[in-house]
Amino acid sequence: MGSSERKRTIPTHSATENTIVWFRRDLRLVDLPTLLAAADSARNALAVFVLDPALIKPSGVRRRTALIACLNSLDEALDGRLLVVRGNPVEIIPDLARRIEATQVHISSDHGPYGTRRDAAVEQHIPLVRTGSPFAIAPGRIVKDDGTAYRVFTPFYKRWLDHGWRAPASTSASTNSWIDPAAVTGVERAELPANVKPVCPVGEHAAREQWDEYLANGVDQYKEHRDRPDLDDTTRMSVHLKWGTIHPRTMLADLRDHDSDSARELRRQLAWRDFYADVLAREPRSARHNLNPDFDRMPISTDTPEAQVLLAAWKAGRTGYPIVDAGMRQLLHEGWMHNRVRMIVASFLVKDLHLPWWWGARFFMRHLVDGDLPANQHGWQWVAGSGTDAAPYFRIFNPITQGQRYDPQGDYVRRWVPELREIPGKEVHTVGQRGIEVPGYPAPIVDHAVERREALARYEHVKQAR
Repeated sequence: MGSSERKRTIPTHSATENTIVWFRRDLRLVDLPTLLAAADSARNALAVFVLDPALIKPSGVRRRTALIACLNSLDEALDGRLLVVRGNPVEIIPDLARRIEATQVHISSDHGPYGTRRDAAVEQHIPLVRTGSPFAIAPGRIVKDDGTAYRVFTPFYKRWLDHGWRAPASTSASTNSWIDPAAVTGVERAELPANVKPVCPVGEHAAREQWDEYLANGVDQYKEHRDRPDLDDTTRMSVHLKWGTIHPRTMLADLRDHDSDSARELRRQLAWRDFYADVLAREPRSARHNLNPDFDRMPISTDTPEAQVLLAAWKAGRTGYPIVDAGMRQLLHEGWMHNRVRMIVASFLVKDLHLPWWWGARFFMRHLVDGDLPANQHGWQWVAGSGTDAAPYFRIFNPITQGQRYDPQGDYVRRWVPELREIPGKEVHTVGQRGIEVPGYPAPIVDHAVERREALARYEHVKQAR
């Protein structure tokens, strides 16, 4: 990335003249307060991104490809002055600071379990200056009157609205004087492929363009259309929020010009993102375990051959339930799935197949281009009933009626399940339920009515713990 023809010398200033801006989940230059803090502290800044194996390895190919495309976009905006290196940031960041005689490193705060540990380890060697976060309101700031955390979304949301958020920061590439990475000797740059093809446009310019288009033509239909996968009329901004190529604060500022129920509902969805980040920051073990420990008593099927067969059918979109199969095939093809369908397929895994929510969450994080740990893990726990929901487990989605309600003409199913393209209208959702067999399409792998009763029976073990 970038040109190799620039002068290969670091500006010869005192130690306070150079600093590092360490990019992570903030791959943009507009509305990035970190840049202002860096400009206040030093004359020159080295822009750095570390390809950390601990984060890259669990990511699927689509998310890795999107990341590379975002980095290429950021490097272009910096005129080739983004230094990308591969390795352990606990070793790399302090080493870079020594090489350019930087006395501090500027970051947006990271509140995830791994990011918190990593930053604490880096800070044993070099001070980190945290300015801003990937969220409209950083985790830990929204609390009850007594200072304790919210465990339920609705009161959190009310306090979130009352608290408010800062206006977008006025920043750009010219906010800082950037050090040419070619001048930093002894460091091996990670050469990234230039012509990667992500499944959707990414990067700061693509994020802004997509958001402007939605504001102009789609936002006022958001509330009415957001649960309809057949219409494909959601914002599709989740991947941009994942990589920070746009900040939610920017989106919230733009939504002030839209006084409609749809704009308010979209604002509420951004609050959900902050809420789940807040919960995970306070309860980091909930990334892998039930937030509500009572659910540790729930009988789940994990160590039987049948469990693996059912899991494989779910992963492949071969369950015999059309809306479930359409969602899983969209995930495999696009690295994305409509949010309503995410809830349907999650409910099917947990409450029809009685498999652990973390199996599904792990599969989603492997395949989703917008895979984001707080929203993913706690979205799954919301469905499983073990998370923050005030009225949890007995919400069991019927995949047939959900399909009929939210894909009323069957267009979404027919788009992703080609075996069913000849089945007209909403009848496509009842294939396999009325003795209809379609060549090449599986019969239902379980009976939803039977498994619903089984799920509620298993829930009795949780209730006994209370």
